[in-house]
Amino acid sequence: MTDTTRFIPDRLQSPLQKRLKSWETLLLLVAVAIFMANSFASPYFLNAWSLSDATFNFTEKAMIAFAMALLIISGEIDLSVAAIIALASTAMGAAVEAGAGTPVLILVGLGTGLLCGAFNGFLVTRMGLPSIVVTIGTMSLFRGISYIVLGDQVYKGYPSDFAFFGQGYVFWVISFELVLFAILAGIYGILLHKTNFGRAVYAIGNNPTGALFSGIRVARVKFILFLLTGLMSGIAAICLTSRLGSTRPSIAFGWELEVVTMVVLGGINILGGSGTIPGVVIAAFVMGLVTFGLGLLNVPGIVMSIVIGALLIGVIALPRLWSMWRAR
Repeated sequence: MTDTTRFIPDRLQSPLQKRLKSWETLLLLVAVAIFMANSFASPYFLNAWSLSDATFNFTEKAMIAFAMALLIISGEIDLSVAAIIALASTAMGAAVEAGAGTPVLILVGLGTGLLCGAFNGFLVTRMGLPSIVVTIGTMSLFRGISYIVLGDQVYKGYPSDFAFFGQGYVFWVISFELVLFAILAGIYGILLHKTNFGRAVYAIGNNPTGALFSGIRVARVKFILFLLTGLMSGIAAICLTSRLGSTRPSIAFGWELEVVTMVVLGGINILGGSGTIPGVVIAAFVMGLVTFGLGLLNVPGIVMSIVIGALLIGVIALPRLWSMWRAR
């Protein structure tokens, strides 16, 4: 009897093929294309110090984006991050007025960020309120407090050594902020991709009920994520205030949109459950190159806002359009 059994060859993609077809690879190609376009558009772009200045367009926002990525993967969001920066900067300005030195300013900035994150986390995880509603409310609350405290005033007079965090260089054109960005990228990459905590974040984002029944303390994990988002906002407040050398209630206005855009552009699913930190890192460079290139061409800020908004809509709509096209 003849054996007519047929063997179907394994068509599974190799890890290299998956990597080449990944969103991160596409983003990397986009970053290279934007870099080349900027180099042709402006003769000043390829200067080492110009490239160093370009990093200030994304490092502070990217610090928040790392924590925001984990929060969105878990199925939540924090739209109050820019307002937390304003409140933390205001608190540091008040501390300066009281005669505080740099170590105290650092503690005030970090402490304010943590308290704001804890407040958001409490309302979401303990009170059971939707994070998008809560953080829209606290966005107005935190920034409103800054406007009440400062009004039309500006806090200045920060200590000279405080300027290092936002203006200092570790080596040649390598700024302290860029080094801090790289360190935080590594920490969050390990946290999300190499630890049980990261696996719990993915599990919660994909199926919170299933994660709860599997023994994951969902409320606790989400509370920690809100703490991290607040902490990163506090760190960003320290760097931004140090770089500007002053505090205004309008500081970091509109940053929440850019942070969310950076996260979604990096491949984080806005509905939760998937995404990577390397994608967010590449997206940070893409947005930094775009905004810096437009700045070199003297493009008005309102046009940059339009570009950021279009990027956010496009990145969210692209997967849906792709699936519709494949369905046809």
